[in-house]
Amino acid sequence: MAGEGVHRLVVVVVAVEGGVSEIVHGTRVPPRSRRCLLERRPQSRVGRATVGPVPETTETESAILTDDRERVRYITLNRPERRNALTMAQLGQFFDTLADADAAPDVGAIVVQGAGGAFCSGIDLDPDEIDLDYDSRSFEQELALVEPFRRFEEMWRLRTPVIASVQGYCLAVGTDIAFHADMTVCSDDAQFGYPIVRSMASPSTHMWTYLAGPQWAKRLLLTGDMIDGATAARAGFVLEAVPADELADHTHALARRVATVPGDISSANKAICNKVLELMGYTLAQEMAREHNVIAHQSPAAQQFGHLIRTEGFKAALAWQAEQFG
Repeated sequence: MAGEGVHRLVVVVVAVEGGVSEIVHGTRVPPRSRRCLLERRPQSRVGRATVGPVPETTETESAILTDDRERVRYITLNRPERRNALTMAQLGQFFDTLADADAAPDVGAIVVQGAGGAFCSGIDLDPDEIDLDYDSRSFEQELALVEPFRRFEEMWRLRTPVIASVQGYCLAVGTDIAFHADMTVCSDDAQFGYPIVRSMASPSTHMWTYLAGPQWAKRLLLTGDMIDGATAARAGFVLEAVPADELADHTHALARRVATVPGDISSANKAICNKVLELMGYTLAQEMAREHNVIAHQSPAAQQFGHLIRTEGFKAALAWQAEQFG
């Protein structure tokens, strides 16, 4: 892919030299010199929210940072230059960090947030490492590739309450993280969506229908469109949306109140809420989501998209997708 001038593929956003295209909106962005789309400042208010305490980084900067404040463990996705897109290895590190926080006796609540101007923009994949030849793998081989997403069920079953604090872009796996939190608070200008349903995949987890019902779930998953935080709150995807400059304080106040409740009581109350969703088929729904993700990868549209990337580069693939949505 070197000849195509591709820097990296973030599952929801791609930047190419000479002509930047944007998957999230399905429209073409005018060409510019070697500048990554992920570094482009949005024209809207997206990303102006402040975040909670972010610890100092070391020389070997970590993609996942932690900090404690008043019995609240802050877990910060720390790749602001990539809008906090995570590699698969870093996603695993995130789950491990959650488990460590859950085991800490002095932690009464967990807050997940993103450093900089975004929450999480998806899975970050090196194009040189991507095998887009979907039709060469069996269903079982494809299913093994999405097996790591089973760990979202571990996140959902943590004893310690988890609050997601969302600002800026919350896309693809970012929505998986936010929607598996016990509560999500966002800035009113945050952006939620799963753009890759347009040509590459379906979500590998599914909380959409549980949170907002089938109408809103289908509205986003059948179009790949995005909605802002205020709309997400009205729909029920998140608990509430607040002005961007109030997000950090508002989230901490909520987390502190949650952390004040004795852990054995809060975990019991959380468990019964989750049991209701279990009775509504939560576990089966997640298994089906992973299977349908594989089915989507093997669809003609995904194979065409992968074929275009392999043979003509990301520019052509993105141009093809942009044409579908005007």
